[in-house]
Amino acid sequence: MKVKVEYIGHIREIIHSGREEEIEISEGASLGDLLLMLSEKYGEPFKKAVYEPGGSDVKTNFIITVNGYLLNQLNGVETKLNPGDRVVLTSIVSGG
Repeated sequence: MKVKVEYIGHIREIIHSGREEEIEISEGASLGDLLLMLSEKYGEPFKKAVYEPGGSDVKTNFIITVNGYLLNQLNGVETKLNPGDRVVLTSIVSGG
């Protein structure tokens, strides 16, 4: 099945990709499965941007939505994806 992934802001610069891509994933895959697949595709820069150091927890300043719903409004990374779902990845960057 295919899902659309949109990259906004800093994450887009990190992975050197377009704004959006369609990803083929297994039927019944979770959001965590998708993130793992993207980690393998984009490597260490992606992992550093998305995950807490040394773990598989998503950083608190990283925002993920599935069809407009925030990760904490869903079942976290265990959220099952469906064909045609739209996943948006973005991070909150602060500083001066």
